[in-house]
Amino acid sequence: MIKPRDDGGSGRGAPPPTDPPPSAPNRGGPNRLATAIALWFGTGLLRPAPGTWGSLAATVMGMGLLTLGPWFLAGGAVLATGVGIWAAARYQATTGRHDASEVVVDEVAGQWIALCALPLAGLGLSVEGAAAAFVLFRLFDIAKPGPIGWADRRLAGGLGVMLDDVLAGIAAGAILWALATWTGLGDLATGG
Repeated sequence: MIKPRDDGGSGRGAPPPTDPPPSAPNRGGPNRLATAIALWFGTGLLRPAPGTWGSLAATVMGMGLLTLGPWFLAGGAVLATGVGIWAAARYQATTGRHDASEVVVDEVAGQWIALCALPLAGLGLSVEGAAAAFVLFRLFDIAKPGPIGWADRRLAGGLGVMLDDVLAGIAAGAILWALATWTGLGDLATGG
């Protein structure tokens, strides 16, 4: 049996499809880019502890940016933060999960912020300085003391995903700078 056309009597065929409702996931276009950035190009899929893997990848990449100059690293941190807010929000809208463990762009931004303290503390490109920035950032990111924990618990969307790690990066960088300045480690690292 032939099914009659549903053209509303106009004779022009079926009406054009409507756009999907806003809550329906859209798998193409910006969501693919947002997912790639949010998962930091697959780093967030590594197990166990995807946040630690994201921080480690960020440390290696951040040291590469630092070889170009401190402004490249600082600019990268600002860019990662801004784009990360967008990507994390898009990923959350697509998956319905807030601050999913595989989202590690927040660790990238926070780790790069912590690494910005290296030239300020006189630690330059030292492996010891990078390791200290990595450990301090992970401690603040996991423990989430004070305003870091507040941001993690209270803020929603992409800003909520990113801000606790930005604050953890600032705290780690401040502690690293203070330790290097007060102990003279920065002078030892540069031979001064």
